[in-house]
Amino acid sequence: MASVYDFKVKDIRGKEVSLEEYKGKVLLIVNTASKCGLTPQYKGLEELYKELNGQGLEVLGFPCNQFGGQEPGSEEEIGQFCELNYGVSFPMFSKIDVNGSETHPLYEYLKSEKKGVLGTKAIKWNFTKFLIDKEGRVIERFSPTTEPAKIKGAIEKLL
Repeated sequence: MASVYDFKVKDIRGKEVSLEEYKGKVLLIVNTASKCGLTPQYKGLEELYKELNGQGLEVLGFPCNQFGGQEPGSEEEIGQFCELNYGVSFPMFSKIDVNGSETHPLYEYLKSEKKGVLGTKAIKWNFTKFLIDKEGRVIERFSPTTEPAKIKGAIEKLL
């Protein structure tokens, strides 16, 4: 696999989507949760998306229930929560695993391309962010506590 464009994922409605559809865009891929202390980051992610989408940024949200059961709802419930509480308009996808034996292949790739603190591959918590350039290469991995606004400069350099 040479880039994120080699992967297929299911959107929040269950439709298969090739990430090749995002070729030529800067991507911010985030594992999300609705009942997490970091859930308010949806607001910052949406602000980045609204401000920079016209310049070529796509924010891709992947709900994950692997951290403290913080994403227990169905895809429909997740979609409604994000829209009603944070006005999320960026693409959301079906719930996935980001660690363990059922890790989605996209996340296996992301983690192998950019390791975390001390060289670990494992995702530590929800709202870990991966920044992808226009060629589909993983450029940076940001910790769950990194506020979306702090990533803006790194995104703008790639646009």
